[in-house]
Amino acid sequence: MAVETAIFAGGCFWCMVQPFDQQPGILKVVSGYTGGHVPNPTYEQVCTHQTGHTEAVEITFDSAIITYADLVEIYWRQTDPTDAMGQFQDRGDSYRPVIFVNSEAQRTIATASRKALVESGRFQAPIVTQIETAKPFYPAEDYHQDFYQKNPFRAELGEIQRKKFIHENWSD
Repeated sequence: MAVETAIFAGGCFWCMVQPFDQQPGILKVVSGYTGGHVPNPTYEQVCTHQTGHTEAVEITFDSAIITYADLVEIYWRQTDPTDAMGQFQDRGDSYRPVIFVNSEAQRTIATASRKALVESGRFQAPIVTQIETAKPFYPAEDYHQDFYQKNPFRAELGEIQRKKFIHENWSD
């Protein structure tokens, strides 16, 4: 087994778990916070938009089964890569789209994938998703973990705009 991690921010972390969680080779998906300057932030602190953190998911995967490049492609199909200040109903810097890379190999893959998306012409607006070096990842509180399983109705309500966008932009 070749265990690696990937970190993606794409709006509310509740909505980012399920698309990865159900893939072969995924060992664990954790909701949390990263990219900021406050150690061990709480949800309430991150919501103030004063910590610099984004809500993100940390994915532990077996790269012999699913590659980092596969995960990046799944990521693009969950986000609006043209919206720098949030995702769907979630607004503000803590919801910005970011691919946090753990290595130069991940940076190379993410950068090439973003370039391919730009060149595809799929979106009229510029692709603004950032690619940044990973910073410490802090798991969110327990009630945020596996939210789509614990609160399926509320999770579904939170995904209405995202699902509409995905249908309109990624149905091919």
